[in-house]
Amino acid sequence: MKDLKIVFMGTPDFAVGVLQHLVENDKNIVAVITAPDRPAGRGRKLQASAVKQYAESKQIPVLQPTNLKNEDFLTELQSFDANLQIVVAFRMLPKVVWQLPEYGTFNLHASLLPEYRGAAPINWALINGEKKTGVTTFFIDEKIDTGEIIFKEEVTIAQRETVGTLHDRLMDLGSQLVVKTVNAIADETIATTPQPKTETFTEAPKLTPENTKIDWSKSVAQIDALVRGLSPYPVAWCYVEQEDEQFKIKLYTTEIEHVQPIESIGTIITTKKTLKVACKNGYLYIKELQLPGKRKMDSASLLNGFSFQNGAKLT
Repeated sequence: MKDLKIVFMGTPDFAVGVLQHLVENDKNIVAVITAPDRPAGRGRKLQASAVKQYAESKQIPVLQPTNLKNEDFLTELQSFDANLQIVVAFRMLPKVVWQLPEYGTFNLHASLLPEYRGAAPINWALINGEKKTGVTTFFIDEKIDTGEIIFKEEVTIAQRETVGTLHDRLMDLGSQLVVKTVNAIADETIATTPQPKTETFTEAPKLTPENTKIDWSKSVAQIDALVRGLSPYPVAWCYVEQEDEQFKIKLYTTEIEHVQPIESIGTIITTKKTLKVACKNGYLYIKELQLPGKRKMDSASLLNGFSFQNGAKLT
């Protein structure tokens, strides 16, 4: 069995779950690389990444380079004498970094590669209405998410799944797959499969204000899928338009009613406790939402102290 000294690279909560599983399985993590501290919250105080906070709690050395090609960073990285690197939810690595260790650098990606290459695979699998997804480990190469596949593990997407619940399930599954991959490398039983190079696959691009905005011309099922695929973060959004006023709202939880609306698309219909919107082929009930400057709340609580004007629409 090979003696592995591992450098772990990652930043958000998804990466923390994997790092924790490695530590709990007695893998030798000699250093962690994560993003620099960033301003957060209303006070804009510098906030350490979730990975940094966990690594420091375990006395693991932490590096936070702004430039992955910087000579001082590369010298410090080499000083740990690692022979394997693991990447989970981090940025693209230059070749000078990923080719450094003797046994290579592998990545955990939250999809069944080659499908959903890109920055937001968990979100897009839900937004696009997929029935299954999974996790993949693969060796990094020059391009994004194109390296040779080591292992895959598949899961079924639940009917009312949100990105929050799917994120946690894939984090747990991915943590186990990473340990399995490390063990295979250590035992010298590793085998890889090249990814296809010519076919077209569904991408998972970075989420932006443009592609997280609700398009009310789409079907009620597509809109509901967008909401679930962005809840609890970064959250689907749209505008309320009423008389001479326009303001932005965020939608966290919705339900579908398959009844053909008589109102025009986007029209808001309320009772004392319910809030729904007319869509192309049904109504979308809004269960949880957030108005500007307000906390997230259920629609019944909102309607207890707020009313939409007659003719108000979501756009």
